[in-house]
Amino acid sequence: MAVELKETIDKRREEIMDACERLYETKGFHEITIKDISIETSFSRPSIYNYFQTKEEIFLGILTREYLKWNASLKVISIYENVLTKEQFIEKIAKSLDERKTLLKISAMNLYEIEEKSRDELLVEYKRVFKDSVALFNDCLKKHFPKIKEDKRNEIRYAFFPYMYGVYPYAYPTKKQLLAMDKVELDYVKVTIYELIYTFLKLLLE
Repeated sequence: MAVELKETIDKRREEIMDACERLYETKGFHEITIKDISIETSFSRPSIYNYFQTKEEIFLGILTREYLKWNASLKVISIYENVLTKEQFIEKIAKSLDERKTLLKISAMNLYEIEEKSRDELLVEYKRVFKDSVALFNDCLKKHFPKIKEDKRNEIRYAFFPYMYGVYPYAYPTKKQLLAMDKVELDYVKVTIYELIYTFLKLLLE
């Protein structure tokens, strides 16, 4: 019975997060309300609070889920049967993050506020999954670049993960930002998440 109850809770949490993620595709973080999420789902506002105490906790759940999906991709790369060339490795990592637009968007736009307004146990769960991401990325480097020493691997990781937080705003500037850049004659070259990750990894691994 307890297992069935947990499965029901998990299913309902997923439905709430799915609804919030759909809204996040067209609305800003601060525009989205629990009422909006309620309308998008089959749950009343009081019912949603049975699963998440704040809107920020819903977003933290989405982010945790996104990192779990990315970790699955990193795991595949880390145990890949053949050693990848540098080009192949960069392409696979870039593709894995190109598929995680929501991860990059939340990390860049709202992470600090989300962490501040979420319960400690949920924040710890997220940090544990993020820690796994760092370890798996390191495993990928060890597998495909065995000649790189540990100190160098650490340098690559410490440069790469903070860089990830800045990728989304470059790939998806707002109309207001573009207009301001145009007024000061600041050139903007349209670039994708894949291209940004690819270029930076190439520099790191030279």
